[in-house]
Amino acid sequence: MLSVEDWAEIRRLHRNERLPIKAIARVMGISRNTVRSALAADGPPKYQRAKTGSIVDPFEPRIRELLQQFPTMPATVIAERIGWEHSIRVLSGRVAELRPVYLPPDPASRTTYQPGEIAQCDFWFPPITLPVDHGQSRTSTKLPVLTMSCGYSRWLSARLVPTRGAEDLFAGWWQLIDQLGAVPRVLVWDGEGAVGRWRHRRSELTQDCQGFRGTLGAKVLICKPADPETKGIIERNHDYLETSFLPGRSFTGPADFNRQLSAWLAVANTRRKRVLGCAPADRIDADRHAMLTLPPVPPTTGWRFSTRLARDHYIRLDANDYSVHPAVIGRRIEVAADLARVQVRCEGAVVADHTRVWAKHQTISDPEHVKAAVALRRDRMSVVHRPAETEVQIRALSDYDTALGIDDYDGTVA
Repeated sequence: MLSVEDWAEIRRLHRNERLPIKAIARVMGISRNTVRSALAADGPPKYQRAKTGSIVDPFEPRIRELLQQFPTMPATVIAERIGWEHSIRVLSGRVAELRPVYLPPDPASRTTYQPGEIAQCDFWFPPITLPVDHGQSRTSTKLPVLTMSCGYSRWLSARLVPTRGAEDLFAGWWQLIDQLGAVPRVLVWDGEGAVGRWRHRRSELTQDCQGFRGTLGAKVLICKPADPETKGIIERNHDYLETSFLPGRSFTGPADFNRQLSAWLAVANTRRKRVLGCAPADRIDADRHAMLTLPPVPPTTGWRFSTRLARDHYIRLDANDYSVHPAVIGRRIEVAADLARVQVRCEGAVVADHTRVWAKHQTISDPEHVKAAVALRRDRMSVVHRPAETEVQIRALSDYDTALGIDDYDGTVA
């Protein structure tokens, strides 16, 4: 079975490098029919592998203590200090993963970018408290703003999203790319849980990210730990947002935040930057022209799952319950949700359509669904099951006298 990584690489070579099928088959070491199947597929091949722990996990705290004191200590010496009795390859791999955190930072060199080459992505957490639905509010730790900045033009895009989960991250990421109108050839991230991490001296992407970047035909690069200079552009833009966008502003909710943010970005991208000698708006056309075109079929993002509607006629999504029309109780339904809407369909017909709620632990009910449920319960209770009438034989009193041994009454009075 073709792996998701190979499938994504085939599409990148075809869309990005413009290699023919025969050349891709030779480079990847696979058949041309496999290449054709990967290019014709609508989505990535699905493969699930059970997560297992490592025998190094119990020793990691001690390894970190040693590396904190002696960052360059060899893995063989660490094995001796912690009493390691297993393969040194397993331990050295974990040490290589942890060592960069404790090494002194290396100086950064000046980096130049070519048009369409790269875009840096990250989350910004504005230090504000934002009111959301149902009287709740969110602080900066639970208020992620997805940001993306192009390397050549410094064009900045941003959007507030409900969570850092894969469903919301990729939905927001696609909106930023779609608004940009083109796909940067390389997309740079930190070790974000839904995107990937740096492991074994290379970028290790999640299955969701492999499918997403395969549809785009782009490359996703995960930065090494403790190396913020790799994403210096987006980090400086976060400071710019905090010092130029936030002061003097108040927000009534997420929609108002995104509305003000979009208006501010439209102005900020026209301001001259000293490092460029011009504004991002003066370079964005050349940047877009060198990028990849948008894929003909958008990537699948957001929440997608199928279930059978229970008698409760509510579905749970992101810690909230949304009502569904009770007429489809017991039938298979398809749930699709993005950053703004939650829709439920049954055999192609829409049986629920709600606005996405950012608050937690709420029950969202459509008045029509509640009214229909009341009517269905009333109709069901109106059906009264009456037992069938049966004839009961009435026994003569003399039968009881005979059974008790009482003589017949002779009419005399004692």
